[in-house]
Amino acid sequence: MTAYDKVVAARAKGRFTSLDYIDSIFTDFTEMHGDRRFGDDPAIVTGLAWLENICVTVIGIEKGKDIRERARRNFGSAHPEGYRKALRQMKLAEKFGRSVICFVDTSGAFCGMAAEERGQGQAIAENLMEMMALRTPIISVLVGEGGSGGALALAVANEVWMLENAVYSVISPEGCASILWKDGSRVREACECLKLTAGHMLELGVIEKIIPEDDGLFENFKRELVAAIERYAGKTGEEIAQERYMRFRRMGDLK
Repeated sequence: MTAYDKVVAARAKGRFTSLDYIDSIFTDFTEMHGDRRFGDDPAIVTGLAWLENICVTVIGIEKGKDIRERARRNFGSAHPEGYRKALRQMKLAEKFGRSVICFVDTSGAFCGMAAEERGQGQAIAENLMEMMALRTPIISVLVGEGGSGGALALAVANEVWMLENAVYSVISPEGCASILWKDGSRVREACECLKLTAGHMLELGVIEKIIPEDDGLFENFKRELVAAIERYAGKTGEEIAQERYMRFRRMGDLK
């Protein structure tokens, strides 16, 4: 598959959403609402769940299935209260010693006037800062689109994984083509230039793992998550935060 084909697959109508993974991998999911500042953002789903015998905090960017649900969830483009809601749950996870698992699927954070008035940039920046120092393990998985700061706000993690047909980029291919060449029709070329596929991300050291999209997706995914959390079981909060910090410090080192 070409890079453009991967983008099409990541945006496919019938693709599993974050709630599909939450319902299939975890048990007893209890959703939490609100950021305690403004309101609740349906674009981000978060709460407590059991991963086998491990209690974890789960956060997912949810696009929705049909057009009515997608409109209610703003097509997965979160407002600042969504990112603040996610951060509130991450801080509670740190307090009670729970691992955090994030599912990322967004073309980007909502860029409307209302979001800017409520501090969209600050909300994303606060997530980046707080997640870098969080003293509990964070596993972030890109299950569809990973677009710009809207995705990165939930991807400052100890490990970042991608599904086989997911994409991860600083900008959408359409936006890239419009900026670089003033020609939105050069989307295929932009996809190749952006190096946004899971294979490219693994080669560049941006992610640690690619999850195959096969018949055993959910069971394999579950085993991988359990094994990842168990790897951090004997480590202190300081060690976990330091490992995350050094992961990002190593990026771009071509030596």
